[in-house]
Amino acid sequence: MKEQITLLNKQFENKSPEELLTYFLREYGDRIALASSLGLEDQVLTDMVLKIKRSARIFTIDTGRLFPETYSLIDKTNLKYGIKMEVFFPENSPVETYVRENGINAFYESIEKRKTCCQVRKIQPLLRALSTVEVWICGLRQEQSVTRTGVQAVEWDEANNLVKINPLVHWTEQQVIDYIKTNRVPYNKLHDKNYPSIGCQPCTRAIAAHEDIRAGRWWWENPEHKECGLHKR
Repeated sequence: MKEQITLLNKQFENKSPEELLTYFLREYGDRIALASSLGLEDQVLTDMVLKIKRSARIFTIDTGRLFPETYSLIDKTNLKYGIKMEVFFPENSPVETYVRENGINAFYESIEKRKTCCQVRKIQPLLRALSTVEVWICGLRQEQSVTRTGVQAVEWDEANNLVKINPLVHWTEQQVIDYIKTNRVPYNKLHDKNYPSIGCQPCTRAIAAHEDIRAGRWWWENPEHKECGLHKR
């Protein structure tokens, strides 16, 4: 599989995101899905994917701690494209146990407690969703943070035993914004208030002009720790 991944990266090295998506959507049929975080990148991919294949599968994770603007975006996206995005929720028992043992906002106390919260609210629902596919489409870009500089267009996800594709891996932030404007793609209005990266409400803040685009995510932690565990490197 690793040899095949290497060949695919060479094959699509100078190709557009649409060409990469077209190949995988054709090859994998109903065994591929876009895992959308509802960020700008994933909204771009939603638009691209549905233009290529109207019946393409798109899902998102509702951790129970999202912004109201994020829920509004789910509705706007469904209405614009005439779809019903799949929404996966965490199981109630692990969340209740975590809150009972640690407190409602224990993620501020340590990296371990924060990652455990991400595990029960985000990663476990994702694993349920991914159990039905062989390829997942992601909106990762190398420019996003120090933890993502090594991302490739096609990767083998060892942790989840499937292929992960990142069609926008080489895109700049400006390219993403330009695509949103040109194609009138719905987006989270918090982006207009200096929230470039949006996750759970308690773990996301606006950033200053000089800060990294992911500085508002888990802002109390060092940059090298700022992943939830979805994209282990």
